[in-house]
Amino acid sequence: MNREEYDVIVVGAGHAGCEAAAAAAAMGSRVLLITLDMNKIAQLSCNPAMGGIAKGQIVREVDALGGWSGWISDASSIQFRMLNRSKGPAMWSPRAQIDRMRFMERWRETLDTIPNLHIWQDGVAELLVKNKRVIGVKTLLLKEFYSCSVVLTVGTFLGGMMHFGRTMIPGGRISEPASYGLTEQLRDLGCRTDRMKTGTPARIDGRSVDWSLTTEQKGDEGDFHHFSYCTEGANTLRQLSCHILYTSPECHEILRASLADSPLYNGQIQSIGPRYCPSIETKIVTFADKEQHQLFLEPEGENTNEYYINGFSSSLPLEVQLEALRTLPALRNVRIYRPGYAIEYDFFDPTQLYPTLAHKLLGGLYMAGQINGTTGYEEAAGQGILAGINAHNEAHGLGDFVLQRSEAYIGVLVDDLVTKGVDEPYRMFTSRAEFRTLLRQDNADDRLTPYAMKLGLASELRRNRFTYKEQMIEEVKAFMAQYSVRPDRVNSLLEQQGEQPLKHAIRLRELLLRPRLTLDHLLDVLPPFHTFVEKIASQREEILERVEIDIKYAGYIEREKQQADRAMRLESITLGNRFDYLSLEQLSTEARQKLDRIRPETIGQAARIPGVSPHDISVLLVLCGR
Repeated sequence: MNREEYDVIVVGAGHAGCEAAAAAAAMGSRVLLITLDMNKIAQLSCNPAMGGIAKGQIVREVDALGGWSGWISDASSIQFRMLNRSKGPAMWSPRAQIDRMRFMERWRETLDTIPNLHIWQDGVAELLVKNKRVIGVKTLLLKEFYSCSVVLTVGTFLGGMMHFGRTMIPGGRISEPASYGLTEQLRDLGCRTDRMKTGTPARIDGRSVDWSLTTEQKGDEGDFHHFSYCTEGANTLRQLSCHILYTSPECHEILRASLADSPLYNGQIQSIGPRYCPSIETKIVTFADKEQHQLFLEPEGENTNEYYINGFSSSLPLEVQLEALRTLPALRNVRIYRPGYAIEYDFFDPTQLYPTLAHKLLGGLYMAGQINGTTGYEEAAGQGILAGINAHNEAHGLGDFVLQRSEAYIGVLVDDLVTKGVDEPYRMFTSRAEFRTLLRQDNADDRLTPYAMKLGLASELRRNRFTYKEQMIEEVKAFMAQYSVRPDRVNSLLEQQGEQPLKHAIRLRELLLRPRLTLDHLLDVLPPFHTFVEKIASQREEILERVEIDIKYAGYIEREKQQADRAMRLESITLGNRFDYLSLEQLSTEARQKLDRIRPETIGQAARIPGVSPHDISVLLVLCGR
């Protein structure tokens, strides 16, 4: 009677854990979500924002798969911006400032509405393992829970150590305890582990800032974009601005004079830090010739005075941080709520995972989020929903769910982790995706919502909106392919836009290919087209944006599809465990070692392993043919 059994247990209620638990439960599993603090579910531990370059695409993909991060971000947003609008649509990336408290409240409310998802407040002391298979967990309260699969999403809590100058305090986040035991147990079971480092800036009181000495950065006004494809209507929260300011030579001198007290430079921290989000002390050392660095003051919520200093992450002593900040004119009277600090924590080598995020050494174990060496809420959420889907599938004897690099940024993220591993905290960029014209933020639903529908993750609202949108896109395209535009209707517009006038009638679709023309231009001068578009009852702006991108970039899109199809041929040739790589003398020594260590699933994955040459791939192809 006391034995509690679940289909899936998720350890940790950060962004990965929440998405994993919600997905598995929505698919029908009985899920237990274990967290150290039920009041800190989905905590925005660092900056109060979601999305950004490439990260915004991941949030939209999580949403398209039926996840919740996008919808909850929209409901908690206090500023929304579409980044990179001056570039092509493959680079457009949504980003939002988030009300930290509303975000956590919304996540808690969402999890509480899922009938077969249960929450237990406790720490996990060890995994229950039998015959190299994880069958449950044992908590700090000596409670044992059993399950078919376990998902570890423990963030920065494993062996967490916070650094405030020379002061070191154990913890997974400020004022929250670290977790011990799991690292040691998994290491004893053969799992490779190491340490990583990340950091966060001071939080300051906005009432102590001279805002007149900063540059205001407002959000997009009247923009139709959201993270979630299911968000309807405008956000009711008060929209707030961010503000820009810069460091100074005087500020740098104070920081430079205190490097001996920096854990990064006095030998106190030995672990791997983030190259793409460095601390302020790293910036002044690496970019010693720069006299200033840009900072952003970001609001933490609609009704709080707390601000986040983006760009001033530091582990220097409190008094040094305060002295350096007060050299900046806008912050000469600044008051700090809490100082910045660095945190070291344990992570596990992700090359020991399959593309499903299942562990190769321990059956039934999945890992997602910072435990895999990544950084960022969005990367964690993407891994979380994938791990949750596969943990459910394993519990019910279903097949693996894997996203390819040509299907999603989530696919790129996971493939990079399990194929290449990490030598620093992994952060997603558009440059990591070779098929980024296919992986745009506007078409994430087209790419992934069909999967959500098959998996049972798509609500009725999502299914209806997706079906309607796809139908309307095709109808608009068909109209534009047939409708003929006479010169007298558009020549005046063409001349205004610097385009050559028409000499004879052409199809509307062909006319839109003119680089300076947009659908908004054409709607204004072509009443029949305007009348046709008026029949679109909902999602009008989203539908027209998608139509315009599909038509204008059709050549680029088709070329990338062909490249993706060629790449998929190598993905169809499976390797599994068919070779003893160390005995294949035809391969280079490095290739043998790397292939034996990573054990790629396909030829395509093998080709992406650093150190495996085209010649080595040719040898494998010959051997596969045999």
